[in-house]
Amino acid sequence: MTVCQSEGVSYDPRGLEALVFTADGDMRQALNNLQSTFSGFGHVNQESVFKVCDQPHPMVVAAVVKQCLAVDYDGAWRSLKQLLDSGYSPVDVVTTLFRVVKNYDMNEFLKLEFIRETGLCHMRVGDGVSSPLQLGGMLARLCRASKVVADKAAGRSG
Repeated sequence: MTVCQSEGVSYDPRGLEALVFTADGDMRQALNNLQSTFSGFGHVNQESVFKVCDQPHPMVVAAVVKQCLAVDYDGAWRSLKQLLDSGYSPVDVVTTLFRVVKNYDMNEFLKLEFIRETGLCHMRVGDGVSSPLQLGGMLARLCRASKVVADKAAGRSG
């Protein structure tokens, strides 16, 4: 905010939140993204930051998480496929999924399972196994973990 004020950069609060999300703790990256967004659009808002940074929108990725928590594999796959069809690489999708899950309000055990599965998928994608099938398998494992936790909470075994 100090840089924006001293440089006369117009912004909205959600734009700054997007800068923080895309920078992932790297202040230099945040300032570079701020400069690029303002230079390209003349105003810093959420939509323009994600366009400049070319990362999947965390709201779309959060929808994937929500669908997995609801054990809605088909819905999660449609949302994830939409990201892939928009041109995002599997590594971009998995990286953003990991960052969204870290901050998602959910059962702590389930969050750890989601982080573990997302991390394993990230490792496989990094090793070159980045097919949509790999991402679909990750979604299936996330849905399965959600079902197991829901069943235990309801007193069902299986």
